[in-house]
This record gives sequence, structure tokens and C-alpha cells, in this order.
Amino acid sequence: MSRTVLEKAHSLLQRRKFSYTITLLESGRNPEIYRENFDYFLTAGLACLYLGDTGSAGAYFQRARHIRMTDPTLLCAQAALFLHRGNTDRAIEYYLDVLDYDPGNKTALNAMEFIKTHGSYDEVCKAVDTGEIEKFYPPLGINPDTIKRILLSVLAGIALAFLIIIFSDLFKRAGNIRLSSGKERADLSGLFLTIEEINGAKGDGLSNDEYKYKLTPAQIKKSYSQIKVYSTDYRENAARVEINRLLNSNADEYMKSNLKTLLSHFSEQTFDSLSNYSDNVEYVDVAKSPDLYLGCYVAWSGRISDPKYEGDSYSCNLLVGYQTMERLEGVVPVFFEAAPYPAIDKERAVTVLGQIQVKNGKIMLNGRAIYQQIKQN
Repeated sequence: MSRTVLEKAHSLLQRRKFSYTITLLESGRNPEIYRENFDYFLTAGLACLYLGDTGSAGAYFQRARHIRMTDPTLLCAQAALFLHRGNTDRAIEYYLDVLDYDPGNKTALNAMEFIKTHGSYDEVCKAVDTGEIEKFYPPLGINPDTIKRILLSVLAGIALAFLIIIFSDLFKRAGNIRLSSGKERADLSGLFLTIEEINGAKGDGLSNDEYKYKLTPAQIKKSYSQIKVYSTDYRENAARVEINRLLNSNADEYMKSNLKTLLSHFSEQTFDSLSNYSDNVEYVDVAKSPDLYLGCYVAWSGRISDPKYEGDSYSCNLLVGYQTMERLEGVVPVFFEAAPYPAIDKERAVTVLGQIQVKNGKIMLNGRAIYQQIKQN
């Protein structure tokens, strides 16, 4: 059975497709049938409110108020408009009306607490600028697209793990380089947030002690856009740097969850893929901000010291930059779950392919491969 225009608009609003919601409602085939429909004007007003068009939102809410004056959602939306304009006195009046009809309304209670503790005009302007004020808009419920993406990500992860288990035994070590799996990366285009969702990720209001990077909404949006470009171009190291920046920032949890899903689809690097597609990060850059480079793949040259074989595993220290024994950039512990074959000569230069890990602030490499030129007679 086909859905009505209003039913479709409800679905679009819940999915945060605000522009599409307004377009659908305003260009419906029979707009006159909604002339006295409270839900029509409330839905259109909420879409305008979340989109930032407070003027149109106010007009729609006034039309809805002529039809029904005591609806808590409408009163809460109009209160948010007054708060948006800095008129806290009128906002409180409307929030009190909300509580008369819906005692315990969390949005109204949170908004009144905000006004009580941060109700100055400057603080309200700051909340509008950072997007924090959206916390006091009528809630839209869980985005069904988010649930779909999570389910798809889980299913994709299960399928990927199953394939890795099946084919892992097919990869063998050859020559004096232990190759990584080099698995094909899945198409990421369906995992990125929509424009509306990116615009909504303006910061979660945490205290400064709870994140390392304080970013403006514009910086969050720019960083996410760079991640999309880098990922599409297979520059996964560059994408990881921006992802780590946002994961350690005040970006909201919805965006951070999406970024973690993206990371789970990044492919393991080899010497060839690292040189052809990614940015080989320098040790000096990683040493300055290790948390930004967590998970990046690098191919660092130098010499090894303190090699240790423990069963099938192998560990050593990589003296980065010391291949000519003239300059030492740093000492990095390296661990291989399976020992490289053949054995590495610590008297000659090597290049190690590994993934950056950070433990207690110290840079380490999860080894993937070692290259050492065949000894010349």
C-alpha cells in the first residue's frame, strides 16, 4: 500500500533528510488537503528548525498553533525558537507550558537548567554558534538509516572475517619479504555520512578535559570531507590522521561511531601499496603527535638491535634512520607474530613495514614485513 505525502515526510524527517522533507511537503500534489492539518505544519516547521531556517520554522509553527495550542512538541519547538533569539523569558514561559501538559519532559527540563546556569545572552549566542542549542529542539527519535548502517557494517565485518579465515592459509612468505595479506578493500561510498548528518555533528559539549582537540563545526566538517577524499583515493594513512583527530576531538559520538566503522573497512598495506597509494609517514612527524598516527602503516629504514625469537614470534628494536650509521632518529620496538624468513642480519640495513601502535605514550610497530637486500659477495 502506497504511503501518503505526510507519511513519507515523517520518514524523511526521522532520517534527518530535512531539505527533502520540506520539498516534499511544499510540492505535494494536493497541498490543499493539509490546509487544516496540524501534523503537516508541525513536521514542516521541525524540518526548517533543524535546517537552520528559523524564520520559516516560526511561520509553520504559528499555523500549527492556530489549529492546536496545547501540543507539548509544538510548545517545545516554539520555546527553542525564543531561546535561539536570546529571549530566555519567553522561552521559560513556553517550557513551563510544556511541563504543564507533559510533566517530566526531558527536553524542557534540560533547557530550563541550561537557561538557569548559562542563560546570559553571550552564552546563548555561543550555544547557537556551536550547534549545542539543537539539544533543546524536539527530539526526532532514532535514525533508521543509522540502524541499517550498523547492521550492514556488522554483517560485512562477519563476512570479511570469514573470508580472511578461509584464505589466510593461501598466503605464503616468499624471498626475504614477509608479505601482508593485501586484502581488497570494500567500497566505502555507502558508509559516509550525509550532508545533513555532517552539518549536525557540531560537537557534543564535553568539558575541555575530555578531549584533546577542540574543533569548530567548520573544522569538523572540513576534516570529515578530507577523510572522504583521502579514503576514495586510497590514501588511508592520510585518512587515518584525520580520523584520529576527530576521534580525539569534540565531534559527536554519532560521527565517531561512523569513523570507527570506516576504519574497520581499511585494508592492510604492503610495501607496494604503501608506495603506490598511501603517505609513508616520517618518524619525526609521528614523534610529535603519536596519537594522530595511531594505526598508520609505515615503511621505516634503519638497523635492528636486540633481536629475540620466542617460538614463532620475533621482536627487535628498530634504530630508525641509522641505516648508514650516521644519524639516529629514534628507537622503535617492533613485534612480529610470525618470525620473518630468512633470518635478518642485524649488521646490515633493513626496511620494516609495520602498523603504528602507541603504548604508554611510546611508539611501537606491529610488524608486517621486513625487507633486507640480499648480501653481495
